[in-house]
Amino acid sequence: MNNLDKLYIKILDKLKTAIKTAQIKAVLSVNSELVILYWNIGKIILKQQKEQGWGTKVIDNLSKDLQNSFPQMQGLSVRNLKYMRKFSEVYPDFSIVQQVVAQLPWGHNIALIDKIDTNEQRIWYANKIIENGWSRNTLIMQIESGLYNRVNNENKVNNFALTLPKPQSDLAQELLKDPYNFDFLNISEKAKEKEIEQGLIQNLKKFLLELGKGFAFIGEQYHLNAAGQDYYLDLLFYNTKLHSYIVFELKTGEFLPEYAGKMNFYLNAVDELVKSDIDNPSIGIILCKSKNKIIAEYSLKDMTKPIGISEYTITKNIPDNMKQNLPSIEELEKELL
Repeated sequence: MNNLDKLYIKILDKLKTAIKTAQIKAVLSVNSELVILYWNIGKIILKQQKEQGWGTKVIDNLSKDLQNSFPQMQGLSVRNLKYMRKFSEVYPDFSIVQQVVAQLPWGHNIALIDKIDTNEQRIWYANKIIENGWSRNTLIMQIESGLYNRVNNENKVNNFALTLPKPQSDLAQELLKDPYNFDFLNISEKAKEKEIEQGLIQNLKKFLLELGKGFAFIGEQYHLNAAGQDYYLDLLFYNTKLHSYIVFELKTGEFLPEYAGKMNFYLNAVDELVKSDIDNPSIGIILCKSKNKIIAEYSLKDMTKPIGISEYTITKNIPDNMKQNLPSIEELEKELL
């Protein structure tokens, strides 16, 4: 037996010991111990590849020998061992693994590795998974919709920092996206405001998913009577994290300055007629097809109520007759399961 064979047996024994130890600990914490085990296996493989020049054939042999030693254990395929190696490579800091990603199912971690290039974004999405309880398919959908960039868009326009106390202003910043993604609507880009509003209500579950955690739907065309005159809010929600009413106004064209004044009026009315003493100030979000950032910022200057101005998108470059034949998200999920 040459030195390379001895080294291989030594590493194989080390992996077997790690697996046996993790199997005992798994009784207490199934998922986190499994993910930590995978990180440790990946770290050992990565180390040997760097130091000994291990190639694909050695991983093939490891997979075969480990599966023979642990026939009841899944996840020891060649493909999965390669993911373990990649997993330890993208997360060299064990504290990050222990504190964040070990809380995620392995399938979610694979999706983060496959679809995201930076650890900053991986950790951001990992925390969102923990916060919102996303399934793997929902995670993939959020990644493909560019959620990270839409939430962290430097061009977001709002006056939250000036009109809301901390930490409510920070929470409001986190809930605001730009643009909002309404690709789930089976309507034309040129749809009228009423059409979009009805589409959002008909797809309320998907709309709530796009809005984020904590939103509860109150009503559409919500009626307010102020000084004997009737007013109707496009969409009214309540956010349980902010403890605030959230008013959405839909505009199919470019943002106009008068929209901010009207929203400021609506928020005053909601705070006076709907909000209770235990609620925080109501927040307004104006959704437009497009906006000029400078005009939008000027429009919010000196406004007393918290208002955000965002764009929305609907699937482009797909003719209406083709949209009718596209599979729904539910149909796609069934195919993936």
